[in-house]
Amino acid sequence: MSFGLIIIGDEILSGKRRDQHLPKVIELLRERGLRLAWAEIVGDEPERITALLRRTFASSDTVFSCGGIGATPDDHTRQCAAAALGVPLELHPQGRALIEERIRETAGPDADLHAPENLQRFRMAEFPAGASLIPNPYNRIPGFTVARHHFVPGFPVMAWPMIGWVLDTLYADRFHREAHAEKSLLVYEAAEAALTPLMETLEARYPGVRVFSLPSVGDAHTRRHIELGVKGDPGEVEAAWTDMCVELEKMGAEMQPLRQPLRAVDSHSN
Repeated sequence: MSFGLIIIGDEILSGKRRDQHLPKVIELLRERGLRLAWAEIVGDEPERITALLRRTFASSDTVFSCGGIGATPDDHTRQCAAAALGVPLELHPQGRALIEERIRETAGPDADLHAPENLQRFRMAEFPAGASLIPNPYNRIPGFTVARHHFVPGFPVMAWPMIGWVLDTLYADRFHREAHAEKSLLVYEAAEAALTPLMETLEARYPGVRVFSLPSVGDAHTRRHIELGVKGDPGEVEAAWTDMCVELEKMGAEMQPLRQPLRAVDSHSN
């Protein structure tokens, strides 16, 4: 099972808003010994959202979706999730009760629940049939879970604690189960093509390791360099790291190890 992220909203694709969800979700997962496998951004187009969800529902991935679960004309996520699953939207009784609590909290105990604006608010509790709720600690208007997909608002102040709750409530048994380590260094004034044979040799020699290179062209303050590193199984990472350094020294490469410890998450049996 892999974790994926869907970010929904024209405002992201137009540049009106800068996405903050991707780095935060990576952080939330990393804190729990988990990793993000993929992420996609899609605008407020029902056909595209439905097609994307139909594809991800058909996978075995666990997916977080941020945005578009309100009740304004540009919010389509709830409807698209139902369409992708081939089920109707249904008013969730507990979701409606939570929204009613919020209405009475903000408008007073005698608020007219049949007022047009409040009827519109109740639509935010219409979820695909069979959905369960994700509590929202900010304003109590819930998100929802269906078919290993967890749908939360686009507002970070709401979305991030809701995602944290999902992870801690539903996936705690997966925390820190996969051992992982990473080490890297800077190689100055080198061409990636010259380092590629070494990278291929290391990956062939150590099946549990992936080698990565992050080139930088440099600027007025930074020399041209490549961050070259290994990540994966901690035991193999240490051996691959040693081999990599030895081979780079043989090549006469100018290197600078980054000031980072070997980062590893110990697996355990919980």
